[in-house]
Amino acid sequence: MVKRIVPDRCWGVVIDVQDFFLAQLGTRAARTRIETNLLNFTRLLGYFRIPVVATLERPVLRKGRLPERLGSLGATAQVFEKDFFDLTREKKIRDHIARLGRKQALVAGCETDVCVLQSCLGLLELGHEVFVVEELLFSSPRDVAAAVARMQAEGAVLLSYKTLFYELIAAVEGGRHADKMTETYGPFPDDLPDSARR
Repeated sequence: MVKRIVPDRCWGVVIDVQDFFLAQLGTRAARTRIETNLLNFTRLLGYFRIPVVATLERPVLRKGRLPERLGSLGATAQVFEKDFFDLTREKKIRDHIARLGRKQALVAGCETDVCVLQSCLGLLELGHEVFVVEELLFSSPRDVAAAVARMQAEGAVLLSYKTLFYELIAAVEGGRHADKMTETYGPFPDDLPDSARR
């Protein structure tokens, strides 16, 4: 069966984007790139009123909060602290996700080979369709091919930010669908890019 991303079936998850992990990216440019891409991701989800769950790995005092630049991740975002690598093993988070009533998870964050992988496995186990946005992942090791292969083998779909952008928009500007989208969500932000920064 073909899996298509549908705005009213989606929720976004931003996993452990904290100073401790961002510092491992090495350069200021790499950190700026990932923060910019995550900001655009959450703005895109916010436009479509897609709820966002963000996690912070404990101890938060040592690992940090979300970067100030990301703000509050939008009006529909909820931030949770966690001890488990797999966010679904935290009852409070699992209960919140269940209350959302949405079964398509759009995944971003770190570390690709630990918390992202374990959370994707947990979400798949709970019956979610999992879509992992490639440019929105980061990890301290450079080679995360084995983790990505395992996610895909278990059923997660890897996609680009550009693919996500156009799958949510669904049609060209100026047509009936675009008019209906504007009627439902308001004018689309002119400054929201359709591609991630590389």
